[in-house]
Amino acid sequence: MIALLLALGSSLAYGCADFLGGLGARKAHVLRTVMVAAPASLAVELLLWPFLGASFDAGALGWGAASGVASAAAFVLLYRTLALGPMNVLSPVTALVSAVLPVGVGLLQGEHLGLAGLLGLPLALVAVVLVSAGHGAGSARPSRTALLLALGAGAAIALQLVFLHQAPSDSGVAPLIVGRAVSSAVTLTAAGLMYRRLGPEKPAYAVSAAAGILDSVANLLFLLAVRGGDLAVVAVVTALYPAGTVLLARGVLAERVHRGQLAGLGTAAVAVSLLALA
Repeated sequence: MIALLLALGSSLAYGCADFLGGLGARKAHVLRTVMVAAPASLAVELLLWPFLGASFDAGALGWGAASGVASAAAFVLLYRTLALGPMNVLSPVTALVSAVLPVGVGLLQGEHLGLAGLLGLPLALVAVVLVSAGHGAGSARPSRTALLLALGAGAAIALQLVFLHQAPSDSGVAPLIVGRAVSSAVTLTAAGLMYRRLGPEKPAYAVSAAAGILDSVANLLFLLAVRGGDLAVVAVVTALYPAGTVLLARGVLAERVHRGQLAGLGTAAVAVSLLALA
């Protein structure tokens, strides 16, 4: 139950971070947004170091660095995807890919689920689609570029989660610190190489920093959850993050909440209950 609650908290934090990141990417080039978000996220993890500890052994360094590369790709691809929009069409694509891959890895590594879990996992995936598919999903079709970016973002998020799961369980927040340091270095280097192509617009500093902070919180909660529970279950619950994105899009951008989304929230509640029993 603790792992499940941590996964739900991670899902909520990811959803809020994604909304703010997508919003920031609408005001300036996506790399300008990430240039603020990634260092802000690293600062949070460094502040957590004295409280949660960190062991920088080979496993933590290797898997942390791998998660950092995946995180950098996820930052850019996801924020660019959400900036192109429509959010309520592209979010389920990204979420499904980010859920299915870790679930497959978890099952291949020998994780076993009871009957409740076998029912709850596919039901949660259905909830992801319903809760993030808005009223315009049938008519507002994303461009091919946006769809490919969404698929890439989902794969990058999935790899980040899998790599964090592979890090030693006694390494504290070391994988998060290493990962965020690597992702910050990658994005800042890319921004430096592309500086002349970033445009004159300044990033939304507060929004971008808040996105990075929330992403760091989400990563921490996921890491704690997966250390106490199964990757398959934690990953699929975390993938419910479009609920937060969609609700914020409704409140801030006045995007309509469709009946199907409300049904998705109910489906998610049932799925999470089944997973809790598992």
